[in-house]
Amino acid sequence: MTRHPFENRNALVTGASTGIGAEFARQLAAQRCHMILVARSRDKLEALAAELRAAHGVRVEVIADDLTSAGAIGRVHAEVARRGVTVDLLINNAGFATHGRFEETPIERQLEEIALNVSALVAMTHAFLPDLVRTRGAVLNVASTAAFYPIASMAVYGATKAFVLSFSEALWAELGERGVKVVALCPGATETPFFEIAGEAAAVGAKAKASDVVQLGLRSLSTGRTHAIHGLGNYILSNLARFVPRAMAARLTAEVMRKNQVRALPARAASARP
Repeated sequence: MTRHPFENRNALVTGASTGIGAEFARQLAAQRCHMILVARSRDKLEALAAELRAAHGVRVEVIADDLTSAGAIGRVHAEVARRGVTVDLLINNAGFATHGRFEETPIERQLEEIALNVSALVAMTHAFLPDLVRTRGAVLNVASTAAFYPIASMAVYGATKAFVLSFSEALWAELGERGVKVVALCPGATETPFFEIAGEAAAVGAKAKASDVVQLGLRSLSTGRTHAIHGLGNYILSNLARFVPRAMAARLTAEVMRKNQVRALPARAASARP
C-alpha cells in the first residue's frame, strides 16, 4: 500500500470553502490526511467536511471565521489547540484580487485585500510555526505568477503576491535547517470563483484546472524548491521578468490588461441585457 507523505497528519487550509483551497482539501483527504478547514462560510465548509469524511474516513474540523477581522488569527489558533490538534501542514490559500484603476477602487476594499493576502498569511504562519517546527512540517503559501511583474490595474494584488513570494523564500532559507519545508505556489489564471470577484478582465491566458495546480503544489513540497510555477508558458514568462527592465515590464502589463478590459466589454454588455 502506498504511503503518502501526509498520511495521518493534520493539514490546515485557509480559504478552504471553494476553488484551490477546496481542491487542496480533497486531494489531501484522498491521501488520508486529516483536515482543518478555515473560511468565512460555515455552510460550505460543513458540506465539504461531510464529503471528505464520507469519501475518505478522515477527521475534518471546521472553523468558520473572517481572517481579516480583529483577533481572528488568535481565535483560530486557540480553537485548534482546544480541539487538541497539532498542525503538520499549513496551507495559506485565502486571498482575493481587485481589478481596476487604483484611484477608482475603494481604498477600504484594497486595504482588506492587503489584510487577507498579506497580514493574515503572515500571522497564521507565525501562530502555527511552533507546531510546524516540532513536527518538521511544511508551509505552502499560494502566491501567483503576478508576483513576478508589477501588474497595472491590479497594483495591490500584484504587490501582495510579490510579498508572499519573497516572504516564502526567506522562510525557506530560515527554516530549512530545522526541517520545515516552505514553498510558494505560483499559479496563473485558474478555473475557480476567483474571477467572480476580480472580473474576467483580470484573467491572462487560458485557465488551468484547479486540480492540476494543487497536484503541482503538493509535489513541490518534496522537491526542496522555494517556489513552483504552474504551466510552461507561465514558467517562461515569469522567469523572463528577470531580464526585462522594470519600466518595460510595467508598461507591458498595462497594455495586456488594457486589451483584456476591451475583450471583456462584450461579455459584460451581454450579461447586462434583460
